[in-house]
Amino acid sequence: MIATIVAKRIRSLGPALLVGVAGLTLWELVVRVFRIREFLLPTPSSIRSELVDNWSMMRHAVWETGRIAVSGLLFGIFAGVVLALVTTRFRSLNEGLTPLAVAVNATPIVALAPIFNAWFGITGTLSNQAVVTAVVFFPVFINSAKGLTEVHPDEIELMRSYAASDWTIMREVRIPNALPFFANALRLVAPLSVIAAIIAEYFGGPQDRIGNVITSNAGLARYDVAWAAIAVASALGLALFAGALIVERVSMPWRLGVGGGDSNNNPGRET
Repeated sequence: MIATIVAKRIRSLGPALLVGVAGLTLWELVVRVFRIREFLLPTPSSIRSELVDNWSMMRHAVWETGRIAVSGLLFGIFAGVVLALVTTRFRSLNEGLTPLAVAVNATPIVALAPIFNAWFGITGTLSNQAVVTAVVFFPVFINSAKGLTEVHPDEIELMRSYAASDWTIMREVRIPNALPFFANALRLVAPLSVIAAIIAEYFGGPQDRIGNVITSNAGLARYDVAWAAIAVASALGLALFAGALIVERVSMPWRLGVGGGDSNNNPGRET
């Protein structure tokens, strides 16, 4: 059964890989045929060459940025889920905080990076982690709170008829109902954490991170190196997105039987 699922997943990657290879080939041909200058758009082969030549630097940069992104991601998820559980327990708190969170989420959180630098220091990692945490927190909190509260009244009444406690209802009804909402938020914020970390690095910090590698090499007109750093950042974002999918599969194995979590199969639990 597991081998069949794995084989099916591998086959499903075929079209994406084919499109990716075709896109890179077309990119290479267009740049060469139209003789586009390297500073405007380097070829994939040039980017690959710089990636190999500067692999030691890229590996260190992706480790540093990845450490910030993952730590901020985990803390933002933890804070969002805990606050969602608390606000669900107290209705007045939920009615007060959820609209506020929606309003704050509409603001450009990344613009807080200079303020966080002033609060936590520009030379360490705490300010960048705070940016990632802020970006991750609100989608996780809003989606989790929605999933915990949007439960069919009949399910609650049925549990009450069996004299179930609030904790039992939370464990048996609300949390399972919230899992698809949480999974949607996780798929969103996993790659978003990398973007937030890189943008936060533009406002200062050590020069051995992906954001600083991109800006410094672009400033020196070494655009192929900058594109190589972008490629590494994309790989990091894809890795975190894949991790989010694994968490979804592990936490909701029953969805594999209904199309692997496709929103069309469960529209009432998607956001």
